[in-house]
Amino acid sequence: MSEAVLRCQNVHKQFKEAGLSVDVLCGVDLNITAGEQVAIVGQSGSGKSTLLHLLGGLDNPSQGDIWVAGQQMNRLSQAKRGKWRNQNLGFVYQFHHLLPEFTALENVCMPLMIGGLSSGESEEKAVKMLTEVGLAQRLKHKPGELSGGERQRAAVARALVTEPKCVLADEPTGNLDQRTAEQVYERMLELNQAVGTSLVLVTHAPDLAKRMNRTLRLVNGVLVSES
Repeated sequence: MSEAVLRCQNVHKQFKEAGLSVDVLCGVDLNITAGEQVAIVGQSGSGKSTLLHLLGGLDNPSQGDIWVAGQQMNRLSQAKRGKWRNQNLGFVYQFHHLLPEFTALENVCMPLMIGGLSSGESEEKAVKMLTEVGLAQRLKHKPGELSGGERQRAAVARALVTEPKCVLADEPTGNLDQRTAEQVYERMLELNQAVGTSLVLVTHAPDLAKRMNRTLRLVNGVLVSES
């Protein structure tokens, strides 16, 4: 069996609301191997996005442990966690989260430069990735000058440009019409396979989930295998 690039063990998450404790995750176990594509589905409010935030080191579990590329994320300092996240993870959200004052090229360069690459190397890699998502003619355009599908493709390019061990995607095509969503999703899978990164996709779309290697459903705070 391939070594897990992302793993969590007995992960719990509780939130405090009006003095009451709300259990969202209740003992989640998960192993994602290199190059694997996994869909996580479940009802609205079941905790899918919460789980993705924990897997990405954006929040800490109330109990349990999470490893990314062999490093126990929830035991790292914020600074070390941020650096490890930049080196090993990519993120795509339902809303693109591109910085509006920067061009598509500058947005995609950013994680590379944060990781320590020179501006020249960063631009070379960013141009290549944006070309692969079909945005070669839109490099100098800011997000407000791009269509919804183009913005989301730029977000996919930004997530994959560092060639991360794993990409975490939260409803990445949820704001797009069906045709554009299909185009973005196809491109995401193509690049995912070309780069060899793993993909964890939270989605409400059954058709998208079926195309992944396996599907897990979040029910009552735990993951249940569907396929």
